[in-house]
Amino acid sequence: MTVASHSDVQTLYTDHGGWLRALLYRRLGCPDTAADLSQDVFVRLLLKPAGTSPREPRAFLARIAHGLVVDHHRRRAVEQAWRDTLAALPADHQPSPEAHWEIVDALARLDALLEHLRPRARTVFLLAKLDGLTYPAIAERLSVSLSTVEKDMALALRHCYRVLMGG
Repeated sequence: MTVASHSDVQTLYTDHGGWLRALLYRRLGCPDTAADLSQDVFVRLLLKPAGTSPREPRAFLARIAHGLVVDHHRRRAVEQAWRDTLAALPADHQPSPEAHWEIVDALARLDALLEHLRPRARTVFLLAKLDGLTYPAIAERLSVSLSTVEKDMALALRHCYRVLMGG
């Protein structure tokens, strides 16, 4: 079966949608989140290019769902870290609700962008870009050479460029 047409996705939904919601519910413990992520699986299928042929539809759906569950947990961790940061701020420095969600979205996108970097390269990037540290200060903090910091930063920037440019 080629999962490209609406009817193919509809067939998958009809045949396996209940099973997928139950699987997600067992993993997440929340029926609403399970239903939302189940719908997201089928939306992703509708957006996939032609030619995807799952021989094992449930394994195929479970693999997509697993990625969405991982994304869901990562986003929740980012949201919690942001809430923890906000709790330390005085009331007059709290962002508006709109700004709050824009910041959470930006942080989640940044987290996803950097997730595939080696840990040290990610740390170098964050220390430089978020904390504003100089390369020598980063080298001292991480107990590595200045050359290592420069190489890690170049690696991080190339990675970001490839991801953002779709390559």
